[in-house]
Amino acid sequence: MQTLSTNKAHGGVQGVYGHASMATGTEMTFSVYVPPHEDGRKLPVLWYLSGLTCSHANVTEKGEYRAACAEHGVIFVAPDTSPRGDAVPDEDSYDFGKGAGFYVDATEAPWSANYRMRSYVEDELPALIAAEFPMADMARQSITGHSMGGHGALTTGLRNPDRFRSISAFAPVVSPINCPWGHKALGRYIGEDRADWRRYDACALIADGARVAELLVDQGDADNFLEEQLRPQLLRDACEAAGIDLTLRMQPGYDHSYYFISSFLGEHVAWHAARLKA
Repeated sequence: MQTLSTNKAHGGVQGVYGHASMATGTEMTFSVYVPPHEDGRKLPVLWYLSGLTCSHANVTEKGEYRAACAEHGVIFVAPDTSPRGDAVPDEDSYDFGKGAGFYVDATEAPWSANYRMRSYVEDELPALIAAEFPMADMARQSITGHSMGGHGALTTGLRNPDRFRSISAFAPVVSPINCPWGHKALGRYIGEDRADWRRYDACALIADGARVAELLVDQGDADNFLEEQLRPQLLRDACEAAGIDLTLRMQPGYDHSYYFISSFLGEHVAWHAARLKA
């Protein structure tokens, strides 16, 4: 692991780091905020998965989470959204290719060589965090994310309920099977057999038996992607059918931007902290 930058913030350290990823076959960059703490103290970890066109930098620079993390003693980890580099396949499209990995392990050429973000987020990066940040208590993890990253947080959490104590999301893509972004990404990354898509669809995972006690979702009612791409009512219906306690907060006047996320990310940190410390 290479340290790219560190800055003191709210008494802790905001770092940006790089490493050579075996999962993606590329150099990857991520950020970690470690709040102030006593030597030898173990701190819980909150993962944040970013959305389309974003990298670790968006939430690191705009998320306004550090004060809450410092108050509650929570480490905040923000991975990138896709592999990067000149040799990585890409196309001139904001919703596919670089910046749009959708947290899947691609099986279709040419994407399968590098676009293995599920393995990166679920396996490789957690192992690196455990090795390089001895204060991180990997027995206490939670996960959140925005938009495409909300999809990633929901599906990663639902597939790994024993690892993550709590799951939340901001304006998530709740059912890629039922939206244009999902049709494009899943169809091209993992093929046209929609049975294979179900492991990357939160509503389908719940319908197929995935269970957690509760979920927290914030959604702006002025989000221009609300009706076509996000469709939170599908998650509400799936949770009601499965008996999952979903808190879906429709926030009046908020859009899809980091003005929305930064307004409520501190509340999500506190919500996760309560469950991480229970």
